[in-house]
Amino acid sequence: MDNKKSRREINREYAERVKPAGVYQVKNLSNGKVLLGSSLNLEGPLNRHKFMLKVGSHTNKALQDDWNELGAEKFAFEILEEVQRKDVPTFNLSDELTLLEMIWLEKLQPFGERGYNLNERIREA
Repeated sequence: MDNKKSRREINREYAERVKPAGVYQVKNLSNGKVLLGSSLNLEGPLNRHKFMLKVGSHTNKALQDDWNELGAEKFAFEILEEVQRKDVPTFNLSDELTLLEMIWLEKLQPFGERGYNLNERIREA
């Protein structure tokens, strides 16, 4: 019996696995400014931010300008905290993520001189 999985099985397992939800930051290591974000699927946004910055098409002009001036090595892409899933009927992933967002927004206050965020809406798909 062959133990190899079919491509279909691998794709199904990938689609069904639990994706991490949480809060992340893109941090300018030169001046400490951050772009704070959150997502119900953390795997996508950090890669997308990195790609958009590399090709010069990031929608946040201040972040793109600093990236262009300082270079990639002056930025860190970090997951700050993941939602801890609970196996209870009342658990709501979106509500838990909202709570984490509020905590990190208060802690980092990533606006103006402290960050690249333009408002408190930080969630991505």
